[in-house]
Amino acid sequence: MKNLFHVLLLLVIAFFICNSAKAEEGKVKSKDGVDITYSVKGESDIALVFVHGWSCDKSYWKNQVNEFTNDFKVVTVDLAGHGSSGIGRENYSINLFGEDVASVINFLELDKVILIGHSMGGAVIFETYEIAPLSIIALIGIDTYQNISEKFPEEQINQFLQPFKDNFVEAAKGFVKSMFPAGTDSLLIKTIADDMSQAPQNVAVSAIENLFHYENPELLTKINVPVISINGDLFPTNFEANKKLLPTYEVKIINNCGHFPMFEKTEEFNKILEETIVEITEK
Repeated sequence: MKNLFHVLLLLVIAFFICNSAKAEEGKVKSKDGVDITYSVKGESDIALVFVHGWSCDKSYWKNQVNEFTNDFKVVTVDLAGHGSSGIGRENYSINLFGEDVASVINFLELDKVILIGHSMGGAVIFETYEIAPLSIIALIGIDTYQNISEKFPEEQINQFLQPFKDNFVEAAKGFVKSMFPAGTDSLLIKTIADDMSQAPQNVAVSAIENLFHYENPELLTKINVPVISINGDLFPTNFEANKKLLPTYEVKIINNCGHFPMFEKTEEFNKILEETIVEITEK
């Protein structure tokens, strides 16, 4: 009987430990009424809000959620048209994606936020900063901001987009595969390519077209918090050009790494991200 009691006690303790470790899932309405799904884990007055990139979702941060919840509140967001969030939007603009993130920040009443955006998420967190600047203490871009001022000719943009309109799955897979350096684990490449190519075509084409046309030069003059890139070396980062536009800009490079450092070099990436967060919070 005594042994049975001990077993039951251990089961109860295990139950509460497991449940306390689960992320809180929720939904909130964005500015245009679209449902935005988010998850929250950890307790802290400082919140790390992770924003995924094009045709990804909040699960792409799975290797970071558990890593940082002991010291910070960790929030992940599915942008509209991605993951479990709503798809009732005609135009998937960068500004509206910024509203998606801001709606979560406001709903959760977060007032010390470090925004962390991957790829397209880098532009998204710029827009979120413009919407909710008082809540945000830093912006961290993951393999983004290679050249903030770079613009592409309309003809070149149209040539790039056409394959995504003609055969989205094939074009998306090819695009994703080009984002990894030689020697990257083939299963990792296949997994990400297969996943991203299943994104809704209308959402993906609208989002990437808006990303190519995105510019907000006036916003850059208003940003007065640290802006740091953690980039792979596959695509060169023009530090000098970025620094002229953003005096607070800094960059950290991960060698032999492509567009998905959170998967390709998880341990090194987490270490650099942690160091960066500590530098920000200890200033």
